[in-house]
Amino acid sequence: MAIALFDLDNTLIAGDSDYLWGRFLADEGVVDGARYEAENRRFYEDYLAGRLDIEAFLRHQLAPLAALPPGRLEALRARFIREAIVPIVLPAARALIARHREAGDRPVIITATNRFITEPIAALLGVEDLIATEPERGPDGRYTGRHAGIPAFREGKVRRLEAWLAEHGLDLTESWFYSDSHNDLPLLERVAHPVAVDPDPTLERIARARGWPVISLRGEPGTKRGAAT
Repeated sequence: MAIALFDLDNTLIAGDSDYLWGRFLADEGVVDGARYEAENRRFYEDYLAGRLDIEAFLRHQLAPLAALPPGRLEALRARFIREAIVPIVLPAARALIARHREAGDRPVIITATNRFITEPIAALLGVEDLIATEPERGPDGRYTGRHAGIPAFREGKVRRLEAWLAEHGLDLTESWFYSDSHNDLPLLERVAHPVAVDPDPTLERIARARGWPVISLRGEPGTKRGAAT
């Protein structure tokens, strides 16, 4: 069975769920709007530039999870998914996942964004297998504001995937990986079929130089499985 790996943010959805969650919390008055938005934007710019300090970012991103009780968090998340995420799920992304499944491949979403945010998005896309950064919970079930294990970011994505493959008795033979970001180069370089999806300028330049497919999921109709545009 081949594995079809998908980055999430700006690949399967037309936006960044981490960034949008921060804006949502600011709009809801859960966090200090101006200060949090400024930090949120700074971290996002660092991510785009390839200089993100993942530990500093996770301290920022996971702090609100520790500040609120689980029931309040889940209610906020349900509204966030409905209002901010459902409108940006790409129909062509759903079709691409379906084509891989019909071909006998196993779809897997692999994302640096934490599981609290991404688990319902994966469910929305009909993908059961999710590898995401794991927010830590304390004995009382509340989030601690820290992450557990290796963040699924850059080389950490490869390490998390390797552990997942070993757990499931699978390998990367004839594997695919779809991503928009140059931050995912460590994993793109490991799979049999790397595909740049609506890529940032750095990834687009590298993909074209290496002859990797460059596709868009934002146009209509959606591109064919693995086809270059």
